[in-house]
Formats: sequence, C-alpha cells, structure tokens
Amino acid sequence: MKIKNWGNYPIVDAEMVSPSSVMEVKKAVCESNELIARGLGRSYGDSSLNQKIVSTLKLNHFLAFDEQSGLLTCEAGISLAEILDAFVPRGWFLPVTPGTKFVTIGGAIAADVHGKNHHVAGSFSTYVDTLKIIVSSGDIINCSRTVHPELFWATCGGMGLTGVIIEASFYLKPIETAYIRQRVIKTKNLAETFEAFENNKGWTYSVAWIDCLSKEDALGRSALILGEHALKDEIRYRYRNPLLIEKKFFIRAPFYFPDFILNTHTVKLFNELRYRTYRDHDTIVDYEPFFYPLDSIREWNKIYGKRGFTQYQFVLPRETSEEGLRKILQRISESGEGSFLAVLKLFGKQEGLLSFPKEGYTLALDFPITERTMKLFNELDALVQNFGGRLYLAKDVRMNKDVFSQGYENLKQFVDIKQHYDPANKFHSLQSKRIMG
Repeated sequence: MKIKNWGNYPIVDAEMVSPSSVMEVKKAVCESNELIARGLGRSYGDSSLNQKIVSTLKLNHFLAFDEQSGLLTCEAGISLAEILDAFVPRGWFLPVTPGTKFVTIGGAIAADVHGKNHHVAGSFSTYVDTLKIIVSSGDIINCSRTVHPELFWATCGGMGLTGVIIEASFYLKPIETAYIRQRVIKTKNLAETFEAFENNKGWTYSVAWIDCLSKEDALGRSALILGEHALKDEIRYRYRNPLLIEKKFFIRAPFYFPDFILNTHTVKLFNELRYRTYRDHDTIVDYEPFFYPLDSIREWNKIYGKRGFTQYQFVLPRETSEEGLRKILQRISESGEGSFLAVLKLFGKQEGLLSFPKEGYTLALDFPITERTMKLFNELDALVQNFGGRLYLAKDVRMNKDVFSQGYENLKQFVDIKQHYDPANKFHSLQSKRIMG
C-alpha cells in the first residue's frame, strides 16, 4: 500500500500491520527483519516510514489514573486528543503539548515533543515515569530513570529506533479551567522580538509568529503570544462550566491546492495581512485555538499541493541565537522562498541523547518541496552548523549524515545503546538509513 506522512513527501510502497494486542506486536517484531513503528503519521518526513510498518493505533486503551498525583498509564496508540477529551473536564491537562493534538503518546515520546513552555517545563520526556518497550528479541522491557535508564533515555527522542513503545506512564498537570489568559505583543523587528521574549520569560507559554519575508529594519517583525492557564477567579462567571469548552466546528481542505497558489507574492501578501491583524491586547481564550490553531483545518497539509512540503526546524544555542537567526532570516528573505507558517520559541535546558531541544531559540518554517527550496535548505544547513545548532528529526526529510552527526553530540552513545538492545538492527526508518547508514 502507499504510505506517506504529514508532509505528503515521500510516498512509499510499504506493508503495514495493525496489531490489536501486545502479543500481536511481539509476533510482528519477531517475524520481521526490519520495521518501524508508526502512530498517526504526523511526523513531516520519513522518520516513521519503511518497507515494513507496525501501526500502534489499535493499542489505544487507558489503563490507570492516579487522581492524587496525576499519573496516567495508557497504551502507546492513545492520542493527545483523546487524553484532552477525557481529562480536561476532570481538571487535568497535558504537561507539554506540540502544535497538534493528533499525535499518539508513542509518537510524542519517540520524538520527545516540545511545546510553548519548554523554557520553563522541558519536553514531554520530563514527565514520563515508565515505559514498556518491545525490543528486537521480542522481549518486553520496563524502563525508567532508574531501571534500564540507558534504554529510557535512548527511547525518549530516539525516533522509534530502540523498539516499539507499547505502554507509558506520565504525569498530567492540574488546571482550574479549560481556558488560557492570553497576551499579544507586537514587535517591529528581530531585536524587539528577542527583547520581548527575554522580558516575558516568566510566562509559562510563549511563541511568536514571525514574518520571514520582511526585510531591512522590519526583518524579524513578529507577534509574540503569551499564555497562562486561567484560574476560576480570572474567568469569573462567564462560562457555565469552567472545565468545558464549546464544541468546535472545523473545516476540511477539500482537495490538493494547485502548486501555483503558494508563491512569493501570495506568501508575502498573507504575511503582511496577518501582521496587520495583530494588536497588543489581553484576552481569555479556550485551550484549542491557543495550542492547536491549525487543527481547526483538517488535512491542511493539502494546501501545499501534491508535490508535498516539509518543515525546516532548527535550534541555535542561546549565545548565537540572535546573530544566527538574523543571518538565516536574511537569507530566506533574499531567496523569496518564504513561509506563511514561521514560529519562534524559546528553549530551556534538556536531557536526553537525541532530544532536539537545547537552551536557545528554535525557528520552524514550512516550505513546499521544490528544487529551489532544497538548494536553500543546503545553505541554511551550513548556517545552522556554523552557529552550533541542529535540526529536528521529527520534521526532517532530507538532512545528511554530516549535519546530523555534528548537531547531535550524543550520537555515538545512542548507537551503542541501540546495538545492545537491537543487535539484529531490526528497527530502521528511511530517515535512519539516510542519516545513520
């Protein structure tokens, strides 16, 4: 069958099995020479693609929940959306969430996803207590920070290369309401954007939409969006039940858009209009538009057409972030290959072997797959390397071995652990073959 991930590139012929029990997962692992696990397919590139794929979507059961500590145990195929639907009305929220709720727990751990609160809360692995993993022998291994810690840290951010995650226990965070107290700060250029981030580090959530086609004095102009979970006293009596939100209506992209729709002129116009719509203000919003604005458009990836697209996401160390981002944004602006979705976030310190975040700033930009953008990515790679940064594996579809090995200094340690638990070298993706051999 034809399989593709969120970027619609590449499209591969693959055999996909969908086990509905742990025993069936073990059988698939033991009978395969090579495979990779896959959840909802929201990685952008080829990190969950191979000739043999094990879908975890039927492993979708809640197993236990401790109302006192917030410790939730569930199977790996449960999605963040299902967790939110079940636990927000009970006063609990995800400790860390990416920009879409249509991600499985297994995928969230394998990519060690981050959110708008990394600078104060870390990544998803920070809140994982224990994991159950099926390794290449078919054995089920329980691991944590104290039991098989090397496997635990290689699996968090390990992109499924250590085995199939079948179960996880992690902590939810208590909330009083399902609403967010939001503040928007509009900036005129990159220097103001950095100043706004640094002046508002005390906010739990922060993210900036950035105009990547602006130039000269307006280079890096942005809208910084800040947020805190609203307390009952802050929303007062405007909502009948503070832990319930109104059911959302969504639209669906009806077809793949023609390639000519997204070009320099349309993206520049979109960015100009979007920048003008922002204004400095405070408001109360429910968690859906704050955390998941694009989820309201189902299959929005079709906007980029059948050619597909990718997200180029990198992080630069704090000490080189402003200079590096300035040069990278200048190069993107000069190229005319702008992105209408460009998101800047602040990272804090991070544990893990292949976890993407490091203390500094990360920028994510969506681009259609074309020869021109591929050439531009090579230039951006050199800049990212020069400023001591690295690329995000969950978004990558074309990184080479040199960029990967230079960016991830713990690679050798990861490979040694993988070889110990996967001596048969069963767990591979198209991405791992490209960047690790």
